[in-house]
Amino acid sequence: MAIAFTLIETAKLNGVDPQAWLTDVLSRFADHKINRLDELTPWRYAQP
Repeated sequence: MAIAFTLIETAKLNGVDPQAWLTDVLSRFADHKINRLDELTPWRYAQP
């Protein structure tokens, strides 16, 4: 639960809707390259 709360609060602090972000990340996670995981972070998601 601590990890889930941390992810949700991090998204909120970055001005990202946590549900939209998690939905997007979980749908792309399986096919995403491991060396590009930083692209899935909330602060990168918030950037245009």
